[in-house]
Amino acid sequence: MEAVMHPPATLRPRLGRWLEIAPVRNGLIALILINAVILGLETSPSLMADWGYWLSAADRAILAVFVVEIALRLFVHRLAYFRDPWNVFDFAVVAIALVPASGPLAVLRALRILRVLRLITLVPSMKRVVGGLLAALPGLGSVVAIICIIFYVAAVIATKLFAQEFPALFGDLGKSAFTLFQVMTLEGWAMEVVRPVMAVYPLSWIFFLAFILASTFTMLNLFIAVIVNAIQQEGGDDRRDTTALEIASLRNEIAALRGHLGATRKPSPYAIRRC
Repeated sequence: MEAVMHPPATLRPRLGRWLEIAPVRNGLIALILINAVILGLETSPSLMADWGYWLSAADRAILAVFVVEIALRLFVHRLAYFRDPWNVFDFAVVAIALVPASGPLAVLRALRILRVLRLITLVPSMKRVVGGLLAALPGLGSVVAIICIIFYVAAVIATKLFAQEFPALFGDLGKSAFTLFQVMTLEGWAMEVVRPVMAVYPLSWIFFLAFILASTFTMLNLFIAVIVNAIQQEGGDDRRDTTALEIASLRNEIAALRGHLGATRKPSPYAIRRC
């Protein structure tokens, strides 16, 4: 009997699903965490003196696993692999470690720790948060612009009102903006800024209260709301994209199996007689 061989078209979908199963994903996450610990231990001269060879060997072994993983993903997706920005990020992080870190490129040795950031692409919740932050950038730009306007207006007012008595805090526009930033963060704002000013200008609390309400409690909460909304939308988009990819993969595999069955199906004896 002739051995039935599966067509190469079915290998890529199977390998792609294997790379996404929980044991493989969890194994990669464990290797990333171990690699992060190793890179941290390499910063200790005493540990490197005693265990430097083994730490370097473990680092190279883990890097080899990452290279094989990237190669398998390239085999599965081919050039479509680079259409996903997260895949490009993974490829760049692993590729940096392959560049000889000698001479002017010695700084690349410090960039090996960037491999820890691959956790973002492997942990769906972290990937969703970062994706939400990136998706929120247009909306955050508007919020930041409004905050800058509030800061500028408040800094001009504070400089004109308090510069004469408090030149260290409000002597010019830059000092006023920095002092107001301290007030906005609520770090020592009462004892270091507001109370000394109120001792000279009793009604200055109205200005500072209005500024805190406008900058801290209103605009920063709006800032957070934009991020949360973007993260929620990113989660919904990820679920839809995952479902679409799974459906497309199943369709491709079914089409490949149908082609294989059609090629290996033997003609019926009755069909031969009719011919």
